[in-house]
Amino acid sequence: MATTPNFASSPRASFAVINTANTNRDGTGTIVTVFNAGPQGSRIETIEVIAIGATTNNVVRIFLNDGTNTRLYDEILISASTPSTTEKVQRHSLVFTYNFVLPPGWSIRASTNNAESYVVLVTGGDF
Repeated sequence: MATTPNFASSPRASFAVINTANTNRDGTGTIVTVFNAGPQGSRIETIEVIAIGATTNNVVRIFLNDGTNTRLYDEILISASTPSTTEKVQRHSLVFTYNFVLPPGWSIRASTNNAESYVVLVTGGDF
């Protein structure tokens, strides 16, 4: 065990657009890679999902991939909305107060249940 703490030393942000319908929760179908862990691993601070336009009742799924297997990590429920000058686009955040560390070779991936467009943004840092 280390005697001194190891902090993420290189800030990172990565994003991807998801827009292909995929109803699967088993890690198959169209799933987009949003963030790849650095060579020494990465600490994740937030995962944000931002709608690009109008939405129906929908689910955005967040997956973890260990280099071989893709597994469901979380689902973010999206409610129906139509952005305008009085209603902003949907935005949802997963904030990790405690350590969420991705080992080297792991990645965060995302999909949308309905064919609607979202930006998925991951922030954190590499060790």
